[in-house]
Amino acid sequence: MRHMRSRPQSRSTNLIDRTEGSTINIHPQLLSDCLVIGKFTLNHLLLMNDANYPWFILVPDRENITEMFQLEQADQRQLIKESSLLSKAISEQFNADKINIAALGNMVPQLHIHHIVRYRTDVAWPAPVWGRHPARPYTDAAVENVVSKLRQGLDQDFVFNR
Repeated sequence: MRHMRSRPQSRSTNLIDRTEGSTINIHPQLLSDCLVIGKFTLNHLLLMNDANYPWFILVPDRENITEMFQLEQADQRQLIKESSLLSKAISEQFNADKINIAALGNMVPQLHIHHIVRYRTDVAWPAPVWGRHPARPYTDAAVENVVSKLRQGLDQDFVFNR
């Protein structure tokens, strides 16, 4: 995975409020590259700070997990449920031509699952997004637009940070 430059330090949206029950630390590279949007029952939801694509990442709230099969069976089912809920919501809210889902972990060993909205008109189509084009950081207004769309697509099982 190609990692982006960190966004300006003045924005604090990449910080998880540890008082709200988070039990793990999210890998520093993910926190550097992403904005933390909120949490499902199992997974933290991150937004990759690259406005070229609506690009979301699920990170299970479990320690020392690098592969899906390492999750307990109930967590495996919950991961699939939350991935499906997210995929449906972003497909509908962002009018996706395709949703790419991947769990690579070559650069960041912590289990995390990418959900990338793809359009036939996006800058990398039909190739994979990794390393194709420089990241285009979100503006605050664009982040609010993404969050607004997520609010319309996700139900009460999701808690937003903002």
